[in-house]
Amino acid sequence: MQARLDELGVGPDDRAGLLKAYEELFHHRSFTGRSGTFFKYEGLGSIYWHMVSKLLLSIAEQHQTEPHSRLAELFRHVRDGIGIHKTADAYGAFPTDPYSHTPSFAGAQQPGMTGQVKEDIISRFVELGVVVTAGRISFAPRLLKEEEFLQTPTRFTYLANTGVWEHVEVPARSLAFTYCGVPVVYTLADDGPGAGEVYSDDGTVERLEWTEGITLSQDQTRQMFSRSVHLKSLLVEIPVKRLK
Repeated sequence: MQARLDELGVGPDDRAGLLKAYEELFHHRSFTGRSGTFFKYEGLGSIYWHMVSKLLLSIAEQHQTEPHSRLAELFRHVRDGIGIHKTADAYGAFPTDPYSHTPSFAGAQQPGMTGQVKEDIISRFVELGVVVTAGRISFAPRLLKEEEFLQTPTRFTYLANTGVWEHVEVPARSLAFTYCGVPVVYTLADDGPGAGEVYSDDGTVERLEWTEGITLSQDQTRQMFSRSVHLKSLLVEIPVKRLK
């Protein structure tokens, strides 16, 4: 506030009145954060995990608009420092549980930070290349590495939008996840430009062309967001050269 008043050239007489009004309105001197004192794990030298997840998401979003290799390198460097990528011994807690802070002299502290969970999930979908633009969902991964794709076939079991457990077969050199309850299978293609297939519950299959990714129609996007049982599954063939 003082610095801003200096920039505006406010004199001492007016300054005193403005500072008084500012304090009466915002109670700035009363604000000490969410607690009256800092906890031991909020001090200097502590890792604030939620902020690390915010940084990860920021890098991922920047990479979407500027897909440079250096940003991809930084994304992976930050991601590998988050708990889920650490051993329990290094993290000082269950790695799959979110924690707020880790002080320099102890393991992870204050579990249950839902904010970190939210940002890590969003970052993962960005990493998977799931983008929504102008009411249409696209699948255009740029941050995935080839090593994430399975080496052997497997069966992916998921809770379908029908409310029952179903499964899809996932071939070698593929990976699978769900989006709005719809299974999406990514598979690597050594040749060709890439393509997509949309499977419906009536047995029909619609082939989609690759244009910097696979983009659903507005109607297909609406079905996915509404968790329509008509949309059965998606297959996305990704050119392997895109991941290098």
